[in-house]
Amino acid sequence: MIPSLLAKDTIVALATAAGHGAIAIIRLSGPEAISIVQEVFKGKNLQKQPSHTLHFGTIRDEDKILDEVVVSLFKAPASYTKEDVVEVSCHGSPYITEQLLKLFLRKGARLAEPGEFTKRAFLNGQFDLAQAEAVADLIASDSALTHQVAMKQMRGGFSAEIKALRAQLIHFASMIELELDFSEEDVEFADRSALRRLIAQLQKLISDLLQSFEMGNVLKNGVPTVIAGKPNAGKSTLLNALLNEEKAIVSDIPGTTRDVIEDEAMMGGLRFRFIDTAGLRDTQDTVEAIGVARTKEQLKKAALVLYLFDVTTSTPEELEAEIAALHVGNIPVLFLGNKKDLATPEQLARFTSLENLVLLSASTKVGLEELKQTLLDQVHANEAITGDRTIVTNLRHFQGLQKTADALQEVLQGLDSGLTGDWLAADIRRALFYLGEITGEITTDDLLDNIFTKFCIGK
Repeated sequence: MIPSLLAKDTIVALATAAGHGAIAIIRLSGPEAISIVQEVFKGKNLQKQPSHTLHFGTIRDEDKILDEVVVSLFKAPASYTKEDVVEVSCHGSPYITEQLLKLFLRKGARLAEPGEFTKRAFLNGQFDLAQAEAVADLIASDSALTHQVAMKQMRGGFSAEIKALRAQLIHFASMIELELDFSEEDVEFADRSALRRLIAQLQKLISDLLQSFEMGNVLKNGVPTVIAGKPNAGKSTLLNALLNEEKAIVSDIPGTTRDVIEDEAMMGGLRFRFIDTAGLRDTQDTVEAIGVARTKEQLKKAALVLYLFDVTTSTPEELEAEIAALHVGNIPVLFLGNKKDLATPEQLARFTSLENLVLLSASTKVGLEELKQTLLDQVHANEAITGDRTIVTNLRHFQGLQKTADALQEVLQGLDSGLTGDWLAADIRRALFYLGEITGEITTDDLLDNIFTKFCIGK
């Protein structure tokens, strides 16, 4: 673990969003945090007060009162950064926060860099790097599921799995390293068959984590859901109904939508990115042809396809041929029979044997709630969300796991070819290195800068 690197300077930043508000919070962290605030605070002597206490008073610039405030004290090591932390709650006026920040800077604080409070927390051993990154994900979470995943990672769920993998590898690495010290005696301390079984287990665990990244990416960025179908099937009407606003132009003229129209909607704690596309048909119109080509490109990127068809004019045979022409592969397809309100019982009956079918009327919104529930059921059917499995949402973690898997594969190949212990140890150390990079047990300044500069200032 990275040793404690308690800073010698004190940082300050606005911890709440900029702009007008009822209150604002200015946060200071470092060895002089309490003394800097005490110097301008009129109230109790903060340096004599216990940790985790609140104190009312005024902040003054010499004889001028800047604001009435409540000061929160968090003394080291019982604070977010494990340093002395002071949070000043003031009125949420941009003028007041600017004056207070300038005052604290004059008294010796330094303006914090993006993510520097969390960076100090990591460097001081409050949590590991994967947990620190989860803090940013938690702040950015905009649905129940992204909040759930980020909270689990911030509380160490993902880190615990990585550390368990690493601990098992370290044991075998140490045994092989011990063999190198007794190379002249030609002894084996590490059971090669047990090492092979362990690597197979680790590969399975890492494979599961790697596979979860696809779902993690969907949760983080929204479920890309393409609305496809022939011209005049009602795709734009459906998009407007799902978004509950007039986003797309609706017309009886076929080929109205010639470009991709995209917007988002929250459903059951999950964000869907609905993508309305140009109607699929052969056309001589140059612009419409470009729209059809873009539709096919969007279909390749979709996590879910809603194929809309007119139940009053389509046949099951035509529908089957249309879907086959899409070449969507393994992407789930929901069939939406539109214009249910205009169809006869006989027309509706033609499609009742079709799997994944929802009958609706996009214009009157009949069947819309059933569609929304079906969409949620489709996503929740994934075991990665319904169970208690760890979901990888961070690209850096995904890449680290992929490199670890490659290194473990080389260990297996080395075992198969009878490589000596020094070569096996090198490959195992490489796997340990990549796992250590994920949690921050092995890190560089460039890596930390790349991670924490993406945070907001004040966090």
